[in-house]
Amino acid sequence: MTPLLIKSFRAALIVAGNRIVSAAADGEVNTASANTDPSIGISNAMGAEAGSMVDLTQVGWAELKLGGTVSFGDPLTSDAEGRGVEATPVTGTVVRVAAIAMADGEVDEVIPVLVMPSILATPA
Repeated sequence: MTPLLIKSFRAALIVAGNRIVSAAADGEVNTASANTDPSIGISNAMGAEAGSMVDLTQVGWAELKLGGTVSFGDPLTSDAEGRGVEATPVTGTVVRVAAIAMADGEVDEVIPVLVMPSILATPA
């Protein structure tokens, strides 16, 4: 993998490895738990215990554990456990995209992704 930007953040709670991570209070981070969480990166394979530092790939290539079946090129968002699932528009909701799948994959597989936070906004 070739990450372009890796930054360390303090984990507010346990952050598992290869998960989508979202912003929490006071500059800390948590494992993302919904497709609307403000995704800011993907945790490295080691993850982190609560209160310790976790490295996040914020731009570039990373590896992500999947929560469902995805195809190469799919935009990915978080499931309830920070795993990557296909991001689909929801009317009246801003869905946060964390990355683009760079391979096909199935639930609990770890695949390469291109980290590029963005949003899918669909008017009501």
